[in-house]
Amino acid sequence: MINVVIIEDEPAIRNEISYLLQQEEDVAITGWSDNIGDAITLLEQQPPDLILMDIQLRDGTAFDILNQLKTPPQNIIFITAYNHFAIKAIKYGALDYLLKPIDQTELKEALDRYRRRHEDNPQWMQQLSLAQHTMEYKQLPEHIALNSVHNIRIIPVNDILYCKGDGPYTHFHLQNGKVELTSKPLKYFEELLPSPYFLRTHQSYLVNKQYISAVHRSEFLVLENNVEIPISLRRKNFIIEQLSPSK
Repeated sequence: MINVVIIEDEPAIRNEISYLLQQEEDVAITGWSDNIGDAITLLEQQPPDLILMDIQLRDGTAFDILNQLKTPPQNIIFITAYNHFAIKAIKYGALDYLLKPIDQTELKEALDRYRRRHEDNPQWMQQLSLAQHTMEYKQLPEHIALNSVHNIRIIPVNDILYCKGDGPYTHFHLQNGKVELTSKPLKYFEELLPSPYFLRTHQSYLVNKQYISAVHRSEFLVLENNVEIPISLRRKNFIIEQLSPSK
């Protein structure tokens, strides 16, 4: 069974979540809270397998809870009506991020994501460390939220080939050929997609290292889809070092 705790201060939303979870045969609701103090006590006394947590509570935010816990939980599905929290949720190692009103299909997909992780690697939770919580060096989020004027998309980080900056905007070029435009500058995403996983080859480019297939005379990179990415002169030595066999 997947033991789940619900942290939500709106009774109607909490009841809706409870109802949807009760439709899952392998899910058991082991507790709930509607405020920061009780939530901290509940999570420390009865650590669940999975937490469904509203970000904006009546006496603070979910991040206030997480910052006070001795051991940060590893499996959190954040819930909110405000999509501007998405990036911060990803930084806290969110398993998923759902917008209100809760969609049953999206909740099922989030639960399936937990199931796959747990089944594929039973030691997954033990292997994760505090570094995931703080996004320290060499930690890479599994998903990233892309904000635009009208909506928010959450995409797997491994689907990103490269990012191209365009002033206050960034174009995300994905494996499937799609290009997602987000209203944040490239510098913003450089902090979320750290080296050595992603390499800033140029003022306008951030490249997923795993898709680099060749370096052409240290002037540009060639990706698996044959796209050529320029390397700036001042970054050339760093890029070559990062692509050396020892890295």
